[in-house]
Amino acid sequence: MNTVLTQELIRFNGLINVIRSSLKDLKKAIKGEVLLSAQLEDALKALLDGKVPQMWKAKSYPSLKPLGGYVADLKQRLEFFQTWIDKGIPPFYWINKFYFTQGFLTGAIQNFARKYGIAIDKLIFDFEIV
Repeated sequence: MNTVLTQELIRFNGLINVIRSSLKDLKKAIKGEVLLSAQLEDALKALLDGKVPQMWKAKSYPSLKPLGGYVADLKQRLEFFQTWIDKGIPPFYWINKFYFTQGFLTGAIQNFARKYGIAIDKLIFDFEIV
């Protein structure tokens, strides 16, 4: 699961870097310190409309939420992973907070296969809706 955590953090760090740099550049452009590029202008329009900028979406997990919901969701995701780092493996996983859910599910199957000595190709997930 450490590999899964590391991969998730790499993806989220990439997203955070895009968000941080675009907001810094927008602040400078609004002050007139740098030119407002077409990409930054699109980001500014999206932010003013309460939408997630396309430049963020390009590095982001799939989401159809408007800007406020997106930021709140991102914060929850980051808090989940920070708790995992600070306190160790969580007692349960918030599966919809993973950037790459398939990677987490594969890691879970691999851990189970190793623990019980079962061939990984013999394992499947089965769900029962109640």
